[in-house]
Amino acid sequence: MNAPGQRPPMLTVREALDVLLAAARPVTDIETIPTLDANGRVLAEDQLATIDVPSADNTQMDGYAVRAADCASGEATLRVAQRIPAGHVGQPLEPGTAARIFTGALIPPGADAVVMQEQCEAAGDNVTVRHAPADGEWIRRKGEDIGNGSVILTAGTRLRSQELGLAASVGLATLPVHRRLRVAVFFTGDELAMPGEVAAQDLAPGAIYNSNRFTLRALLENFGCEITDFGIVPDTLAATRATLRDAAQAHDLIITSGGVSVGEEDHIKPAVEAEGRLSMWQIAVKPGKPLAFGEVRREVGGNEADAFFIGLPGNPVSSFVTFLLFVRPFLLRLQGVRGPVEPRGYLVRADFDLPKGDRRNEFLRARFNADGGLELFANQGSGVLTSTVWGDGLIDNPPGNAIAAGDLVRFIPFAELQH
Repeated sequence: MNAPGQRPPMLTVREALDVLLAAARPVTDIETIPTLDANGRVLAEDQLATIDVPSADNTQMDGYAVRAADCASGEATLRVAQRIPAGHVGQPLEPGTAARIFTGALIPPGADAVVMQEQCEAAGDNVTVRHAPADGEWIRRKGEDIGNGSVILTAGTRLRSQELGLAASVGLATLPVHRRLRVAVFFTGDELAMPGEVAAQDLAPGAIYNSNRFTLRALLENFGCEITDFGIVPDTLAATRATLRDAAQAHDLIITSGGVSVGEEDHIKPAVEAEGRLSMWQIAVKPGKPLAFGEVRREVGGNEADAFFIGLPGNPVSSFVTFLLFVRPFLLRLQGVRGPVEPRGYLVRADFDLPKGDRRNEFLRARFNADGGLELFANQGSGVLTSTVWGDGLIDNPPGNAIAAGDLVRFIPFAELQH
């Protein structure tokens, strides 16, 4: 038990992820859309093949379809009796003959091997085969890739180009997918200004451009979310509460940036507690300690669940990193992804020294050098947005861990985090 007035201990990164993923409720609404339009969507139902792939035995190579027994000597001259392009059906292959055949063409009855053209020499109506093929050589068998009736894609799969090609290969013109997530965003801070609305020379003292609005919207677009942008909200408790109420009505998730610390002008925490509940606040992570998670009540009838809420820090690097680490897996689970949603890390050599680790789990901006090792951005401050452009990803450095050049560190590329 914590003493009265004492703050609860900060959650570890692992504990915070567990809280988020345990709370996630995947959207249940399903829509059927053209396979051509399904990139990035999450499949709602298993998909079965209705044909064999390949649909019949065919050749992997340009060459000659033969009877292996006719070529057992390794030096056989055969009459070329027919020519079979892809999309055409040949005649039964008679003993002592060959069929000129092209990649993807069906194997004619009687043939049991294909010899690639590089091992053959054509002369007039004959071909000399200088190879003794094995039975089935260079033949793709019917159904060897996909069997009719087999499950080719499972529910909960986030569809990429590969999955769409696979679906098309068995003739699936439409796919059932979970509807897109509806996400509301807003930003707090009277110091915020918008590019294009205020010229740089006209910025008030202490004012800054709202870079987080651009970063977070782009990240949400990467995940195919339907975004409602409530813009910059005045730094008052009343305005924050009113925007939370509006945002909760038609959205699955509300994301804010700024106002989650403990200052007198930080209104997110009391606003969420007044309009709903907070389940998590403050994580032992650097950058990004002040991160809030909870739910905001809906003012609608029926039994519709409350809207989820995630409050990100205002510092631009903290907002960016906490989105990648915490919001991304939560979004994927809400979208219906059933498999792993946490990013993969890779052991990479550090080509730098970090004499002292932070007391929190630190995520360091780093990039690959020409030797395949990692170099560290010189300034790891939470407001240094240039580090995110310079870097290739994040080093996941445990609390208190010093790093010496040559050590292997866990590296998470940005490519694993933004899609």
